[in-house]
Amino acid sequence: MTLEIRTARLTILIDPRKKAVFERLCAEDDVTPSQVVRRLIRAYIEGKTGRPWRPEDEPLPASERTVASSPRAARRQRSLRTGSVAKPGGGAQRPRGGRAAKSPRERPEASSAR
Repeated sequence: MTLEIRTARLTILIDPRKKAVFERLCAEDDVTPSQVVRRLIRAYIEGKTGRPWRPEDEPLPASERTVASSPRAARRQRSLRTGSVAKPGGGAQRPRGGRAAKSPRERPEASSAR
């Protein structure tokens, strides 16, 4: 069985009260909300198609065909698509233009406020 590639994102808007109850119930079952949503989506697909879900049976969308071989490479690919810059400690940071912010001593308003 092929491992699923989890690089696609699904963003939904729901009532905040419903979200709070959902997260509480997930915590009680010691599962993450993402795990529950993935199970629900899988069950929905299997119910509609009438067959078990097998990722290898479906072609990858064009946007996901160059999936990297490791989580680090996948992060790098995402950062290239979004224009963010990877930081050495992990995560990503948007590139900044221009020089660094002035210190309080260099700011005119700081010196005139004295």
